[in-house]
Order: sequence, then structure tokens, then C-alpha cells
Amino acid sequence: MCKFTALLFLSISALSFGQGTVVDLKVQGNKRTRTSFIKNFSNLKPGQPLDSTIIEQDIARLLRLPSVAHAYYQVFEAEGENTYDVYYGIEENFTLIPFANIFTSNNDEFAFRVGLQEFNFLGQNMTLGAFYQYDIFNSYGLNIRAPFLFSKHFGLAVNYQDLTTQEPVFLENGTADYQYNNESVEVLGLYQVNYQHRFELGINLFTEDYEYLFGSTDPDVPQELVVDKLLYKFIYNYDGIQYYYQYLDGFKSSLNLQYVTSTSDQLPDFWIGFNDFAYFKRIGQKGNWATRLRLGLASNIDTPFAPFAVDNNLNIRGVGNTIDRGTGAIVLNTEYRHSLIEKDWFVLQGNVFVDGGSWRNPGGDFGDFADSQNLRIYPGVGLRFIHKRIFNAIFRIDYGHGITKDAAKGIVFGIGQYF
Repeated sequence: MCKFTALLFLSISALSFGQGTVVDLKVQGNKRTRTSFIKNFSNLKPGQPLDSTIIEQDIARLLRLPSVAHAYYQVFEAEGENTYDVYYGIEENFTLIPFANIFTSNNDEFAFRVGLQEFNFLGQNMTLGAFYQYDIFNSYGLNIRAPFLFSKHFGLAVNYQDLTTQEPVFLENGTADYQYNNESVEVLGLYQVNYQHRFELGINLFTEDYEYLFGSTDPDVPQELVVDKLLYKFIYNYDGIQYYYQYLDGFKSSLNLQYVTSTSDQLPDFWIGFNDFAYFKRIGQKGNWATRLRLGLASNIDTPFAPFAVDNNLNIRGVGNTIDRGTGAIVLNTEYRHSLIEKDWFVLQGNVFVDGGSWRNPGGDFGDFADSQNLRIYPGVGLRFIHKRIFNAIFRIDYGHGITKDAAKGIVFGIGQYF
């Protein structure tokens, strides 16, 4: 019985027999996801009135779980007058996923990140993962995320990383390159109001280590610096997306606010906040238009270590690896995705995109956003190889070519859609 037929049956039953009662909630199709988890996760319970609104909300929440590729429901009459059995059908994703991000640019930069994540650890949609990164230096990280650890509303996330990169520091008389290390431990409390509204609140203890490598120097900028910091983080996510395999339709928003305290006057306390607005629209049977707008501001400190970076993997495909920094950012990514080949489990998707953005210089003003020196526009094309039965199994390759002043060009590989 398809979802529409089940809904029609539910409506007719309600009209014919009055308000019915749910005798039992049954789960079918799940193999690795525990039935007990799905029942505890669901709002529909035996003994409740039969309510299509609650059922539809449960299905919408199930579709957002990493272990679920598709979900549907069926309603059948049970023994007894005005009583019903409700079945939730689950099509599961494969959730033990390796991932890789590889990025290059036309000045021969090369870096990659590889890792492994289990998105349905213990059959309860916990994420357990680790990564290794090579970006001139070696880095690694571990994370666990259990959004339903305490209940269907409360959870916990813990992250550890030891990240080392070569970072450009932009001085008045030129550019210096530093070896930058960030070792951190983060703990976040997770709270889900419902399937559309989620909050995260926590702290991050980290140490930043800057060591001069080569390039320009400035007597006011230290060549070695080790600073202990404490970061307070608040995240609010709104998700109004309708999901159907690789097709998305609707609006979502993610607000990230942070306040960082420091033990060094060289890197003073600062705040940073940014919001990602994303809009998706189905176009015909095979098309999907996707747009993301990021607006961000931070304390406008005149420092070469400003928090907003211009980078291949963050915002502008093809621009290079951390080519500039700022204390404010306006970034727009828009693309059209089209399914060129679509089989039962496989999709080949093509896309054309335009990535553009501008930054406020450290210590500058809002007029910097209109300065042509800070503007980057990169159109490009890409391909997506999608497995519909493996969670986030989207291998992407994009080529971006800049059309603004002193532009670069480059290829960006990765797992998952760019946004």
C-alpha cells in the first residue's frame, strides 16, 4: 500500500468509524536499526487516537535519520471496533561510510582528508567517526554524536581533533606562512524540539600554536605563539526540507554563534556569528535548484589571524586553499542539479554553479564588501555519482574558474553535496 493509499484509507476509516484507536505500532523493513529505537523515537503510541498528523510527523522525522533512505506507513483494521494497527516501513541506508575530500588549485596545492564514519552505531543512529588529513602536515580527529542518547529530544556530542596546516598570514608588507596547530576537545548538549527545530550548546577547550615558516615579517606580529582558549558555542538549526532520495525541496537555516576567550593579548577575546540560509526547489522530474547564502560577522579586530577564510572546501570552489581572511563574510552559492542517469540504486547527476563572495578586511569597514579587491566570483561545472542506498554516498567533483581580478582555477573533490 503506497503512502497516498494509506492516507486515503486512514481518512475514509475516520469518516466511516469515527475516531479510531491505535492497537499496535509495528516496524518492518529495518535490519540494523533497532525496532525499539524506532518505537521510542516515534510520537505515535499504542492506545492513542489514530491521528494522521502525528503519523506524518513521524515519517518526516524518520526521513531525517542517517539510517533511513525512505519511509512510509500503512494502516490496517485490527480486531475490535474502531481499532487499527499502524505499520512503519523502513528502507535502510548502508551507514558505514568511508569519505574523502581532495582539493587542488592552479598553484600546485594538494591536500586531502580521508576517514570512516558509522552513522547508525549500535542501531540507534549514533555517529562514530575518525579522520586523517594531509595538508602539508598531518592531522587527525575523532568524534561521537548521539542525538538521542538520553531521550528522543536530548543527546550529546564529543569531538577531538589535532589539526595542523600551513596558513597564510596577511601582513601590511606581504604574506607570511605559519605552521598552525589547533588541538581541541569539544562537548555539546543536543536538544531537538521537533523534526524541524534543533539546538546545540556547549564548550570547546583548545590550544592554538603558530610557528613562523617563511615570508614577510612584522615586528608587531610574533613568529611563535601558543595560546590556550575557551570557546562557548550555540547552534540553532531549522529544517523545513522535504526529502526524496537526492531531491530536496524547501528551506533550512543554520545559526552558529561563538564567543572565544584567550590567554594572550596577541589573540584577544572575540565573538563570531554566521547564518547559512539554504533554499531548494524541485524543477520537473529530474532537476533541483539549490542556493546557499552565508552572512557572517566577527569582532572587527585588526589581526592577521581573522576567522573567516576564503577556501576551496568552505565557500568558493576553485579559489585555492585559504587564500585570504576577513572579519565579515557574504557568500552566495547557487547551482542547478540535473539527474542525467537514474536507476534503482544509482544516479549520475550533473551541475552548473556560480560561487561568489566578499569579505571585510580585519579592522576595516562595511565598505570593504563592495571593494573589487575582496570580491570573488567563480562559475563552474561538476558531476555527482550517487548511491541511493548508502547514506551520504555522493562522490562529487567540481571545477571552478574565477572571473574576477587575479583569479585562480581548480578542481575540488569530495563526499556529499557541497551544500
